Amino acid sequence: MPMTEQATGAHHPQPRARNGGSSAATVEHVTGAQSLIRSLEEVGADTVFGIPGGAILPAYDPMMDSTRVRHVLVRHEQGAGHAATGYAQATGKVGVCMATSGPGATNLVTPIADAHMDSVPLVAITGQVASKAIGTDAFQEADICGITMPVTKHNFLVTKAEDIPHTIAEAFHIASTGRPGPVLVDIAKDALQAQTTFSWPPTQDLPGYRPVTKPHAKQIREAAKLITQAKRPVLYVGGGVIKAGATAELKVLAELTGAPVTTTLMALGAFPDSHPLHVGMPGMHGAVTAVTALQKADLIVALGARFDDRVTGKLDSFAPYAKIVHADIDPAEIGKNRAADVPIVGDAREVLADLVQAVQAEHNDGHVGEAARTGYSAWWKDLNRWRDTYPLGYDLPEDGSLSPQQVIQRIGQLAPEGTIFAAGVGQHQMWASHFIQYEQPATWLNSGGAGTMGYAVPAAMGAKAGMPDRTVWAIDGDGCFQMTNQELTTCALNNIPIKVAIINNGALGMVRQWQTLFYNQRYSNTVLHSGADTEGVPAKGTRVPDFVKLSEAMGCHAIRCEDPADLDKVIEEANSINDRPVVIDFIVHEDAMVWPMVAAGTSNDEVMAARGVRPDFGDNEDD
Repeated sequence: MPMTEQATGAHHPQPRARNGGSSAATVEHVTGAQSLIRSLEEVGADTVFGIPGGAILPAYDPMMDSTRVRHVLVRHEQGAGHAATGYAQATGKVGVCMATSGPGATNLVTPIADAHMDSVPLVAITGQVASKAIGTDAFQEADICGITMPVTKHNFLVTKAEDIPHTIAEAFHIASTGRPGPVLVDIAKDALQAQTTFSWPPTQDLPGYRPVTKPHAKQIREAAKLITQAKRPVLYVGGGVIKAGATAELKVLAELTGAPVTTTLMALGAFPDSHPLHVGMPGMHGAVTAVTALQKADLIVALGARFDDRVTGKLDSFAPYAKIVHADIDPAEIGKNRAADVPIVGDAREVLADLVQAVQAEHNDGHVGEAARTGYSAWWKDLNRWRDTYPLGYDLPEDGSLSPQQVIQRIGQLAPEGTIFAAGVGQHQMWASHFIQYEQPATWLNSGGAGTMGYAVPAAMGAKAGMPDRTVWAIDGDGCFQMTNQELTTCALNNIPIKVAIINNGALGMVRQWQTLFYNQRYSNTVLHSGADTEGVPAKGTRVPDFVKLSEAMGCHAIRCEDPADLDKVIEEANSINDRPVVIDFIVHEDAMVWPMVAAGTSNDEVMAARGVRPDFGDNEDD
């Protein structure tokens, strides 16, 4: 695989190798396995999530002696991968997971693909059969490099012990620089067992890998001119701004220009939800104001975003009046889905810092259009009218049962400051994005690009392991929870006291919503409880499994909540327990839906604020 930069977003700074005393100058005689653990120590890896097995077993013996690398024994390799992702997203450091060959390695494919889609810095280390057995269909052999090539930023097959240190150093460098992403290091068992020497730092040789971080000054000036001449600009902010650590610069640019800011699902927290310039999240289930602002804009400044189909809807009808400034560290993303009038390749933090200076220069020179001089007052008059007319909201169930939106909203309101929220995928994910306020970066973790069910519990586990002093809530659905809940055992046994809210509507909620809207309420295989009636609604009182009993069996404190009157009490009880994981089974109304919504394959102009309610924005203007 050629060493080319493939990115959307931005980067974490390159991890500095930590030299343990005289190790940088001293040659040590070690096994390949010892060399691996020493290398992990030197690159600063402090936590590894994994499961031992035959091919990787040599590495587990020296890991037992390490005082700098903590190993967390998970219950499934998928849990190890998502935990490493959660760790990376919460801390900004490279997440590390480890598995043996064959099925151990293939169980990492989903979290690796997930990390690839969301540009998460991850290093996955797998054992491989002995080098002479590769290609013979040996016991537990799988070509994990070939399998993961499409979903890794790069991968390595190591068959010689002496190659281990520089490979680990290169893997961490590639994962964390440019556009972050997952890197796989597959190491043959005989390379782990062989005798070798270890010295640090190794020489890195990565020809062709030269991520561009500094944007071109001419492109910055052109972007600044467009911003100051626009009448209806929008700052379209993606997850790359968080990855670049560029949230402070974003706030300066937004307040300097007065332009509205919309943050994608991966960028929540990049700009404070409470800020008056924030118009919400765009996309299929985005806020009406955010979706419409992009549609009506005459200029979109895309920062670390990739014009994902969930944001654009039907691509050829997206933002028909807008010129595009597209800034991204990955040149492959620019022009991929939407042609850019001003393409800018660079790190989001440097792009934003330079844009601030260039826009200020335009102001100082008096080269500012009338709209910009007034803080885009006419544009904000429209935006505020839409915001007031079509706010996010929900109705409480008439039967007095729990509203899932209310549950999630109260969890957010009662959570300690700085709480990290990890969400699964589906309705609860969208409600968590809407009804919890995100004021800081790295407080919202979710599977955006891949949409991986089962992400929340292990990701929360990884986040808590990396940020032990922060409260971590997993907002999960009863469908997602049943995919990876075994990691609660890992949490209980490793002093990782996460809190889990199961939004239990007895069904695969988002799929059921689509069946309601598009399949004539034919609920084929979306009811999760046994004893469902013919209408596809779970029979009252039927709970298989019983999540409270299941969670208690895994060492958790577990509570069931069905009455809205008990809502605050059980959430406060969960927040007060910090010596073990807490699980709350919230039995919620099964018919709640996620609104707003743009139906798949349709134009964002057809956004529905609620079922059957299509906003009226008046005629489009092409100024």
